[in-house]
Amino acid sequence: MIRSKQLLHGLLVVLALAFPIAALAHGPTPQKAQETIHIDAAPAEVWKVVGDISAFADWQPQLSAVQASEGNDEIADKVGAERVLVFADGGGEITESMDEYKPEEHYLGYRLLKEDPAVFPVSFYTATIDITAADGGSDVTWLARFYRGDTGNFPAEDQNDEAAQKAIHDFFKQGLQALKAQVEGNG
Repeated sequence: MIRSKQLLHGLLVVLALAFPIAALAHGPTPQKAQETIHIDAAPAEVWKVVGDISAFADWQPQLSAVQASEGNDEIADKVGAERVLVFADGGGEITESMDEYKPEEHYLGYRLLKEDPAVFPVSFYTATIDITAADGGSDVTWLARFYRGDTGNFPAEDQNDEAAQKAIHDFFKQGLQALKAQVEGNG
């Protein structure tokens, strides 16, 4: 009886010591990023630029090109369309798929199909761009939900939640500023 109590006590001590370590070890947590900019143009004018999903590199300075994905001859402005984003710094490419495409609502939604965390430190994302009338022009809101590039318990600094947040926010901010300049005729 004493021996079994000692074993039980020893097991409880081991579990008590292991629990805090296990509590610290977890996979990635869902992240969210949102950026909005006001553009002095009607939503239909902004949509002419944003809605052409094959011309994304024309207003996103981090990209050098947008290409049709493997097996596709072109990038269609419709649900199910895929596009390969080629990064301007020679850093590689990622592939996205269009999940929602609503020209009448000036709204689109897409997701990451093929990631490359070395290029863009996220392992998965879904994103939307929504253009609404506001103050005689348009508000453009870009929203994403995503996971960091390294989904392990102890990610490298360049693949952690902070790196993913920075990459997404920088991508959105630079893109929205360039979109504003292009649509307003300053770019």
